[in-house]
Amino acid sequence: MNTTVAASTGTVPAGTMAHVQGITFRSDMTVELIKHAATDADVIWAARVSTKGEQSLADVDADPARSAGLINYLMRDRHGTPFEHSSMTFYVQAPIFVFREFMRHRTFSYNEESGRYRKLDPVFYRPGPDRKLVQTGKPGAYEFHPGTDKQHALVDETVREASEHAYAAYRKMLAEGVAREVARMVLPLNIYSSMYVTMNARSLMNFLSLRRHVDGAAFPSFPQREIEMCAEKMEAIWAGLMPLTQAAFIGHGRVAP
Repeated sequence: MNTTVAASTGTVPAGTMAHVQGITFRSDMTVELIKHAATDADVIWAARVSTKGEQSLADVDADPARSAGLINYLMRDRHGTPFEHSSMTFYVQAPIFVFREFMRHRTFSYNEESGRYRKLDPVFYRPGPDRKLVQTGKPGAYEFHPGTDKQHALVDETVREASEHAYAAYRKMLAEGVAREVARMVLPLNIYSSMYVTMNARSLMNFLSLRRHVDGAAFPSFPQREIEMCAEKMEAIWAGLMPLTQAAFIGHGRVAP
């Protein structure tokens, strides 16, 4: 478990934040598995009903390692529906601009905290020192390069100042009795939100194929770094749940079936 440091609004992982006037700045993402019904065996019994009918029920508790070839075949020939018979629910904390990218994946189910019903905590994202800042190229063919010390200092200072100013305005309106749903309009996209997101393995593979840049992928993708940080953690958790499926996904070029 991560160690935590108390902030005025809760706890966040130590070593990833700084405090300025009661505001917390983070440069990391939180991804936690809340519950799941996802194993390699789920792929096997779902697939075998097509040839064994009711006898496939005997495969519900089968040893998936003995059927790795079946999983590999399904992935290779893109028989996708057996991978839908699984479920994973993650708790995610990330900036709102990351959530907007998440929600383009409409095969996921979402429930996000609401700025209408609760006061939003003053926790804001600022890029870490390893975040590439310079963008070159045309749409669809961007490359990103490290920024200069001056550019990093500018981003850090500007993000801090804008976040502090926006949250002060938000807090002022709340103090004057303005409704939360109105006051929140001044908050920037780098404020953190939280959500539960649920998906099956097939949907997750589609997400990972688009939201991770991995050498050897059949169709290279170039995601924004912040959502890729979430995708990396999600894939690591999924690999522990369905190692044969994840290995087949990698082996066939990270193409979702």
